[in-house]
Amino acid sequence: MPSLQDQLLKAGLADEKKAKAIRTEKRKKRKSQPKGAVQENEAELRARKAREEKAERDRELNRQRQQEAEKKAVQAQIRQLVSTNRLDRSRGETSYQFVHDKKIKKIFVDDTMVDQLSRGRLAIVFVNDSYELVAEGVARKIQERDETAVVVLHDRKTDDTGEDDPYAGYEIPDDLMW
Repeated sequence: MPSLQDQLLKAGLADEKKAKAIRTEKRKKRKSQPKGAVQENEAELRARKAREEKAERDRELNRQRQQEAEKKAVQAQIRQLVSTNRLDRSRGETSYQFVHDKKIKKIFVDDTMVDQLSRGRLAIVFVNDSYELVAEGVARKIQERDETAVVVLHDRKTDDTGEDDPYAGYEIPDDLMW
């Protein structure tokens, strides 16, 4: 079967001089390539590039899924810590006000809890759309996992003497609200 070039020559659409120039150019191109080098066509290059891009998208998607799974695991750990260590505040009759998301919130606790909250021995955490009271150690563990879950945790000072308070003899007025 004659080549396309031969058919074009017979039909008179191409001349012999042009055909000869194209043949010599092809031969030179083949000779200039090092031995063992395979000439890759454009379709193979595009296919390889498409495979690489798809692999990169898949890696990114897997990384995002992994981050979501880790985030869910951390939230489950926080919920577990809060549910096992929350303090009962059903007897609370004193309101304690604090700021969360630029809004003032209020929970009811008893007087000893108010004192412990202000000294940094108790903390308020926000989990499952509710506020719970936990001890400082538990709050620190929660804070390691997710800082946004701990709403109120006052820093304890080294000079916080607790029972040896120098102002223990001074009584706080009943009408003083923070």
